[in-house]
Amino acid sequence: MQQISKVAVIGGGSFGTVIASTIAGNGHDVGFWMRSDELAQDINSRRENPQYLPGYEISERVVATDDMSTAISAAELVFVAVPSPGFRAVVREMLRHASPEAMLVSGTKGIEAESFSLMSQILRQESPQSRVGVLSGPNLAREIAAGHLTGTVIASDDEDVRDSVRSLLRSESFRVYVNDDMLGVELGGSLKNIYAIIAGIAAALGMGHNTNSMLVTRALTEMARFGSALGADPMTFLGLSGVGDLVVTSSTPLSRNYRIGFALGKGRTIAQAIEEVGQVAEGVNTVRLVTAKADELGVYMPLAQGLYRIIEENRSISSILSSLMLSEQALDVEFVASSNKTLRNGERP
Repeated sequence: MQQISKVAVIGGGSFGTVIASTIAGNGHDVGFWMRSDELAQDINSRRENPQYLPGYEISERVVATDDMSTAISAAELVFVAVPSPGFRAVVREMLRHASPEAMLVSGTKGIEAESFSLMSQILRQESPQSRVGVLSGPNLAREIAAGHLTGTVIASDDEDVRDSVRSLLRSESFRVYVNDDMLGVELGGSLKNIYAIIAGIAAALGMGHNTNSMLVTRALTEMARFGSALGADPMTFLGLSGVGDLVVTSSTPLSRNYRIGFALGKGRTIAQAIEEVGQVAEGVNTVRLVTAKADELGVYMPLAQGLYRIIEENRSISSILSSLMLSEQALDVEFVASSNKTLRNGERP
């Protein structure tokens, strides 16, 4: 495993903040890039990110800056955790200053609208020689910051990337698992946002635990069905980056997507719901992209298509529930596990 002495984290939101401080707490220097010089000064002087994680103490080894060159300088591994609409532009700027040998890891969940590219695919398009990985899982930043027991997944086809990220992040409260199915892990992190919106709608309508359980289970089937059509291993969706992330985002108001759905269920328009939540909710854009791709591939996704009709065609909220009850196929389990699955380098999962 490559020895890492300097890490860079690109993106000053809540997830970037907690990743930077976790790595620093494990004894590594971290350059932390964010757009706001004022916020960077707050972090360096107060050891706190008051905008995104107020009250969370940030390690002294984290040095925040709005200068990309300073943040990236000498970094052997770079985490990128910025919203997906600006991901490619930020990566291009980052690569002007990064070492060609630096490992690149995406912590962003989303799909690029123009190309239907996932974030790891953008990293490879922009830097074909780089070793790339994806970090995803049920990782609510506030709970990581509070020291709650948390698991995440580092997916890469490069053993050094997987081992390096495990070493940088694991702690007594933060467990890091590995996978080589980057496509499946990344799709899980993107697709679950759609179903978190649906779960929020159901909660606002007064539906109970039985409904939520049914929604999560059928959502998982849709995710695996769609992922399989794109070439992912459907069994990946049974892990932390699939069902794990789906469960947490579909059951808590800490999820922005869940809150968007709750507002929709209370009668708000999509524009009013977004304004009310006040933060980017990836699921709104993702459902538009995924339903178009599902139509192109002939993939059956009644829940995603029902949400799309609510958002884009102003259909009744009840249409999404009828899509679950009336048009869903009757088969409970579509995929069979293989007992012979191994990582590409021979490791057992």
